[in-house]
Amino acid sequence: MPRLDLPSFAKPVALAAAALCLSSVPAHAQSSVSLYGLLDLSAGQFQDAGTAKVSKVQSGNMATSYFGFSGKEQLSPTLKAKFAIEGFLLADTGASGRFSGDAFWARAAWVGLEGDFGSTTLGRTTNQYFVSTLIFNAFGDSFGYSPSIRQVLIPKSQMLPFLGDTGWSNSILYQSPNLGGVSINLQGALGEGSASAVGRSVGGNVLYFGGPISATFAYQRVKHGLSGFTPAIVSTGFKYQDSATVGFAYDAKVVKVFTQYNLVKTEAATDTETNYFGLGLSVPVGAGKVLAQYGQATAEFPTADVKNKTLTLGYDYWLSKSTDVYAVYLNDRLTGASNGNTYALGLRVKF
Repeated sequence: MPRLDLPSFAKPVALAAAALCLSSVPAHAQSSVSLYGLLDLSAGQFQDAGTAKVSKVQSGNMATSYFGFSGKEQLSPTLKAKFAIEGFLLADTGASGRFSGDAFWARAAWVGLEGDFGSTTLGRTTNQYFVSTLIFNAFGDSFGYSPSIRQVLIPKSQMLPFLGDTGWSNSILYQSPNLGGVSINLQGALGEGSASAVGRSVGGNVLYFGGPISATFAYQRVKHGLSGFTPAIVSTGFKYQDSATVGFAYDAKVVKVFTQYNLVKTEAATDTETNYFGLGLSVPVGAGKVLAQYGQATAEFPTADVKNKTLTLGYDYWLSKSTDVYAVYLNDRLTGASNGNTYALGLRVKF
């Protein structure tokens, strides 16, 4: 094949273009964008207390299925800009969101700066009360199988509602550097110019990780989250909802023990309260872990208390660093209702 020679006038242009491309390489090397996500599906017999048995394939029971994009850019030796947009999906049907009407980027949608001072982000950020709840129970952020998540964040309709959700829109989140194993996270959701107090919520947590011991304290005051499904006992004369939790874990290598306590109080025309206690174990066995978590929530109504008791047992086996299979049994009990029993097998893939 004959060689193609550039005309003499084109050579300086080509050399200049090459120099320009080379000079821009260090700037691009300072930036990164990632695509990632998780798909979780389980199949079996599902039954909550007081409901009928249903055989089905379910998305996101061990971990909510999602996908996302995030990136960072080095602005200086000590300062980075960053962003993330993340959306939930129902892998069993292909629908977006966690439920019908959920925002497309409900998991995260924020921009921020990160440096020696810590990190500050603006947008839809993860609720730090949710973070403290998921860390200190054996089943993590499992909305299908973790008694902690089920009873604290998505209680049954017969119980009292939790208004914090897992993400706060219109929010500011500050995360401190790690200081001797301690980190502090402060969060606020703005009122967006509303004349009322609705939407002006504040919260945060303190996390400690030191060797085998970890602990947390979290608090939030929520003035948003009311909907057409909120029961009248909460929505009538609603002022705010206060939630506080403490959690502790000890990892003895052969077994890790989790415990936590939550208290949720709502100030309204009728004041109400829910308290939750959880105890869990995680035991390494082979390439997986045997998991056990018990939770008891008590909703204090003016006339009577309603209790929800849930026990979950499971085995989670890792086929690789990004793929695991699991088997779960869940027993669910509720005041005045028949017991519910769930048996499920699942597969979770991270990418």
